[in-house]
Amino acid sequence: MQRQEGENIGWTLGVESASPIASTGASSTGGSNPYFVSAQWSADGTTLIAHSSHQTISSLVLPADLLQSDRSSVRPLEPQASFTLPEPTQAVAVAPFFHLSEPSSQTVLVGCRDLPLQLYHAFPEEGHASPLAGYKLIRKETEQYITPSSLLWQYPGTHFVCGSADRLDMFDVSRYGSDGPVLTIPTIPSRRHISKGSGVGMKGTVSALSASPEGSNGESIIAAGTRTRWMGLYDLNRSDKVVANWDIAPAEKTFDLELGGRGIVQVAWSPCGRYLLINERHAKGLLVYDIRGTGQALSVLKGRLATTQQRLTCDVFPGDEYGGGGFETWAGTQDGSVLVWENVGMQQGSCEPSWSWKAHDSPIGSTLIHSSGSVAATCSGGWTHSSGSEEESAAESTSGIKVLAESSLKVWAVNASEE
Repeated sequence: MQRQEGENIGWTLGVESASPIASTGASSTGGSNPYFVSAQWSADGTTLIAHSSHQTISSLVLPADLLQSDRSSVRPLEPQASFTLPEPTQAVAVAPFFHLSEPSSQTVLVGCRDLPLQLYHAFPEEGHASPLAGYKLIRKETEQYITPSSLLWQYPGTHFVCGSADRLDMFDVSRYGSDGPVLTIPTIPSRRHISKGSGVGMKGTVSALSASPEGSNGESIIAAGTRTRWMGLYDLNRSDKVVANWDIAPAEKTFDLELGGRGIVQVAWSPCGRYLLINERHAKGLLVYDIRGTGQALSVLKGRLATTQQRLTCDVFPGDEYGGGGFETWAGTQDGSVLVWENVGMQQGSCEPSWSWKAHDSPIGSTLIHSSGSVAATCSGGWTHSSGSEEESAAESTSGIKVLAESSLKVWAVNASEE
């Protein structure tokens, strides 16, 4: 899909900011209703990789004429392939060299509990969804599997990084089988050291990873966030030591706000590599840090309802082709709206959304903006605590969890409005 004339980002809010052009629901492989947990664009922008609550990974190839088709009706989307994981996962990463014309590149890395990290083909033959490769992540003292909580697989794709409890591990993609990580970086001095939890390093599960855009010499800084609200910066190309650690809780005093965050679920670098966006569970705003400038919290993006335990991820996009107008942040909310903040990085303090639209009737797990800027994708679904009413199923009453009725993955044409 190519950017269409007149469909640039940086619009003012019109009567309709985005219109749906394709949609699909979460398919069921079990007795209970599934819902979408997350979605990602493939590296070439042709395919959406979606993860559902039934631990199913689906690959949906978007039609090449999606933007040229009649927009008076919403086109149905169906997955070209799907496979079910053997165990629940919190970490899914699509190959950074994924290309629709090269089958060998169409792979997905997943980290399930009690299993090695596994590499799957995104379009497996029906009934043959066996892993292509496995990478052991175990605790040497007990040979117990370590549960992955985050994955980072960046271009050119020769290595990937896994985050887990109190550690980062780097793997060589070509060294699968019995080999473990080529590099392990503890985020605290020692799990048994006297300084554990005493202000040295960052204790906690590394639940979010992001790599900054590469510099002129190919250098890239990895940002790692934990469930204990700590951040760490690492330059794995030069050192196995941390570059910086800090607690994000004091940022609330900076802006005189009570964000209510209960652990970092996502970190994202701005396209220019100067700013770092921090997304927390249960938080009332997104924090923006000026990493390469002052090194301090710059602003907080307010107006987002996200007081749920679910992981609601956001996306960033350049403000203009020269990078001089800050950047945009797109985020879904608990009530199914999509919020967009423009000129992020150019303002200090509290920032309200620039525009928004109602996309779903349930929490939006992922909000994705295509690299062309003409298309966005959202996936929704979630659960709530059951009320014990007679209308609820026996399974819902037993588990105490009720799955919300609406769950869908939608593709949107972003409409520029006249000033």
